[in-house]
Amino acid sequence: MTSTLPRPQAPAPPPGGPELHTPAKRYVQPPPAWRSSVLAPAAAGVATLCASTSLTGVVGGASWLGYVAVTVVLVACTGLALRSVRTPTPLVGLAQLVVLLLLVTGVFTSSGLLTVIPGPAALSELNDVLVSAFDQIRTGLPPVDPTPPILCLVTIAMGMVAVLVDTLAVAASAPAATGLVLLCVYAVPASLSDSMLPWWTFLLGASAFAALLAVDGNHRHRRWRNRDSPGTNRSPAAASAPVAVVALALVCGLVAGTAITAVGTVGRLPGSGRNGQGAGSGGLGVNPFTSLRGMLDQGDTVDLFRVRGLGNDRRLLRAFTLDTYRPNQGWSLPDGPMPAGYPADRTLPAAPGDDGTGESRRIDIEPVNWVDVWLPVYGALRGLQGVSPGWYYDPDSGAVFSERKQHMQPYTELASLAEPTKEQLETAPDRGASLPAVYTRINGVDPRVVTLTQQITAGQATTFDKATAIWRYFTAENGFTYDTRTAAATDSDALADFLLKGKRGFCEQFASAMAVMLRVLGIPSRVAVGFTTGYPDGDYRLITSQDAHAWVEVYFGEDLGWVSFDPTPRSDGRGYVPPYLQSGSASTDPSTQDDQEVPSVSTTHQAPTGAPTAQEDGTGANGDPQAAGAGSAPGWTGWIALGIVLLAIALTVAAFAGARLARGRVRWLPLAAVGAWLLAVLLSAWLVHWTLSLVLLVVVGAVLAPAVLREVARRRRRRAIAGREPGAADAAWAELLDECADRGLPIPPSDTVRVAAQKVAHQHHLDEHGQDHLRTVVGVVERSWYSPGAEPEDPQRFASAFEGVRESLRRNAPMSWRGRLFPRSVFRRR
Repeated sequence: MTSTLPRPQAPAPPPGGPELHTPAKRYVQPPPAWRSSVLAPAAAGVATLCASTSLTGVVGGASWLGYVAVTVVLVACTGLALRSVRTPTPLVGLAQLVVLLLLVTGVFTSSGLLTVIPGPAALSELNDVLVSAFDQIRTGLPPVDPTPPILCLVTIAMGMVAVLVDTLAVAASAPAATGLVLLCVYAVPASLSDSMLPWWTFLLGASAFAALLAVDGNHRHRRWRNRDSPGTNRSPAAASAPVAVVALALVCGLVAGTAITAVGTVGRLPGSGRNGQGAGSGGLGVNPFTSLRGMLDQGDTVDLFRVRGLGNDRRLLRAFTLDTYRPNQGWSLPDGPMPAGYPADRTLPAAPGDDGTGESRRIDIEPVNWVDVWLPVYGALRGLQGVSPGWYYDPDSGAVFSERKQHMQPYTELASLAEPTKEQLETAPDRGASLPAVYTRINGVDPRVVTLTQQITAGQATTFDKATAIWRYFTAENGFTYDTRTAAATDSDALADFLLKGKRGFCEQFASAMAVMLRVLGIPSRVAVGFTTGYPDGDYRLITSQDAHAWVEVYFGEDLGWVSFDPTPRSDGRGYVPPYLQSGSASTDPSTQDDQEVPSVSTTHQAPTGAPTAQEDGTGANGDPQAAGAGSAPGWTGWIALGIVLLAIALTVAAFAGARLARGRVRWLPLAAVGAWLLAVLLSAWLVHWTLSLVLLVVVGAVLAPAVLREVARRRRRRAIAGREPGAADAAWAELLDECADRGLPIPPSDTVRVAAQKVAHQHHLDEHGQDHLRTVVGVVERSWYSPGAEPEDPQRFASAFEGVRESLRRNAPMSWRGRLFPRSVFRRR
């Protein structure tokens, strides 16, 4: 790295050393350039990260925070790098969005070119992930589980917020406008969560926003003090730019806030929204809209109900029923408001098929984590005790509901659990005259499904025989498989695709398909949504989120009412096959049920053997049930990353304090803080996936390579000077020229030593001590070039003078972060 300097013929220097002619004015030390270049984007990134903590109200756990942190750091670093080479602002924002896309592709898809470059397959896969995320938002109760689709949506949303905040705060110099964007971030979880957000998230957000304003105000104050002519060099258009930016941000903030918070807002009764889909969310993954291609996201196991009074009876717990089929979509509540219903805390009318003469079972139900507009019940409801006013019972749908979501206290149900016999069902009439027509209405069914239904029920005379034939069709012998992952779609019609090709799905697909096939035959049917039998735990049965289920109810006249048929071929011991369907062999029963109860489990409420686990219900990345955690770091890495983040924060604070108290003499603190932050980011990326950590490591290595090469050359020269090696004068002069080049003021090698020295002193505003040291260095360099036989200068004095010049440069012409990170002396040609 030592420069080959020309040695022009020049007279020997005068005995007193060269004269340096510099202006006789007092120079006020400018602020370090890195403060204005780095602090603003750093403050913008911290403000975005602190605002994202509000998502604790709608997303469970803390794993999503690592994704947000990595995203914010990548966006900020991309902006810093591109602005350092004077890239136009629109291109900077576009590049930040491209980096965000590469991150999302690499982490949440498996079809990207070279893992991170999105292609058609990756974009299609990403679309599926986002659709799954929106389904979980629509069906889940905040806080939802941090599944890969939810993490993908959070990463994209907060990445776009980070780009917008960075652009407003840095490029547009309008940090105040970012407050509207950050306020929208708080508005979304505040509107979705039933409870108040944690106080500390507001404190963090307010503090970070205040710091962002303070950084910008300090920068503007310095610019105002050093202005040339206030108000004379600014055009009206330039003066109005901040006003336009703030106005545009206000409009965008209001529009975005209105649009985003309308998605999934709680407080409206399911079925009251447009198209009958509703806007309310069910308890834990239970949605009044049962999609043929959707999946009932179960996530982590959560206790929902403790039930006493069932004894050895095993029954399905019904929350509500769906009576409207929408072609190629699924089953939903009807359009319009819910019926008025009967007050649930009073005497209730008899349920269809219940004459009130049989035994009334007293069932105690204790909701644990159930918050919803629906109150689940067993069998034919006869009465409720312990319910507050505001709950209503609709005998037609069999549902108990309220106008708003509530966290119910323990309640007692009086119900008839009597079930008809097979003989009664075989002799039952086809339908009841008083039944509403909505239970037989069907349209838009693919002809292939109609043909298949007719083939299955050919030769069956009664309604029960037809229903049983369809129920028995959904078996492994016919290729059907119960799975939390649906088969890939190969047909434009979802129902035909499931029945004829895919044959793999969740309970929603099986129940939806059977109900449609029944209505094709004119048999009144509906889809019931609720929970399976659960499992015994001590003196009660425990119903968890793993028990969320959908089945079919068929109407057998006024005397028998609605009868349950569960076509889902479960094999986990939680299904229920009633006696009227147990005449067939086990191989023909879609829902295999063991006669033995599942053994009791400990109070840790672990799911029994065979129950779907978090991996089995599709929570793996990219929809792969085995992909959850693949390529991720061990669990202890998160704690180490958290400790390093705390250490990095402490070192950063110490670096700022040390810079003020010691006037920059504690130089190792900033380097230590930067190293700690880099290590924390790498560990956080490893928590996401090791490939992301590797990519970041390569990027960091490429970015730091010029600075490392420059530091290696600097240390070699300083060692030569301090060690009084031959060529020490050349090394000193080459280092001074490189110091000037790194500060953006390169000196042509063709200049004589004296001319170069005058430029150094003048352009870098060396103080008196610095100029004295420079005279000493110039004198030694000239004698080494032009008078090699002259008496040498004291090596110790020469080394001290060289360090004195460098110290004066640091005091009076501090190097920018760009000069440190991308030193020009490394790139310029020798």
